[in-house]
Amino acid sequence: MTQLADLNDVAVFVRVAQFESFSRAARALGMPVSTVSRKVTALEERLGVTLLQRTTRKLSLTSQGRAYFDQCSEPLSHLYDAERVITQTQKKPEGVLRISGPVMLEQEPFYAFLSAFLKDYPQILVDLYFTNAFIDLIAENVDVAIRFGELQDSSLVAQRVGRSVRQLVVSADYARNHPLPSRPNELSQHPCVLINARNNETEWHLVSGRKTARVHVSGPVAARDFHIVSAFALRGHGIALLPSSYCDPHIASGELVRVLPEWSSPEIFVHAVYPTRRFMPSKLKAFLDALKAWHGPLWLPLR
Repeated sequence: MTQLADLNDVAVFVRVAQFESFSRAARALGMPVSTVSRKVTALEERLGVTLLQRTTRKLSLTSQGRAYFDQCSEPLSHLYDAERVITQTQKKPEGVLRISGPVMLEQEPFYAFLSAFLKDYPQILVDLYFTNAFIDLIAENVDVAIRFGELQDSSLVAQRVGRSVRQLVVSADYARNHPLPSRPNELSQHPCVLINARNNETEWHLVSGRKTARVHVSGPVAARDFHIVSAFALRGHGIALLPSSYCDPHIASGELVRVLPEWSSPEIFVHAVYPTRRFMPSKLKAFLDALKAWHGPLWLPLR
């Protein structure tokens, strides 16, 4: 296979042809005249043709040099344009930002955060993908994912952006008609509305200061997102362990009441994860900075 000419030598030749001068091309390129001359000579030797006719007074293209210049100058211009676009994209927050998050983010507070972010960065376009599955960011071409709890893929870069705590709650109607538990182990005597349970059974890990408890619970409804858990808890189907963002408004309205208020889940950290730190696009950096600064109701700020 024939080895192609060095692209740097081609670029130098094109500059010399444009300026019709080794010295002016050298100044434009920021290199010594001798280096410019050497690169053009190396290119001519590689091609086996004379590209430039050199005299003491004038520098001109040969017929072969003109044909080569015509073929090379436009592709080089496209390369320079592509490099400029990529460099500007890295420096300026713009372009499509693909964001993945769990279904629990499909709430007005997160939409309001994204709306404010887009107004601050009008050149960024957001492509949202909500799923509770742990997707492959690279395969799905996702720039950043927001994830709650333990991270499964150690190859990803992760930044903590907040923390979440889940509270034990039940509908006011259920509380009026049933004696509520006074200790964590009594939760197993009540129907519960569950998240990510197998065969409608799971174990709740609870904490109260330095005390901990693990309780086996079961119930009539199990779901894969908190919207459903919240809906059935409000309808009196049992006790639920819900993030504050789901239960606080209903506690305030009187629809839900706290159960064992001194107990809750351990802190669950919220992470923004992305494939790599190297050459981070400015659009992603801007989003991460905004996300870390946002203390919305979906999670608590880091201590």
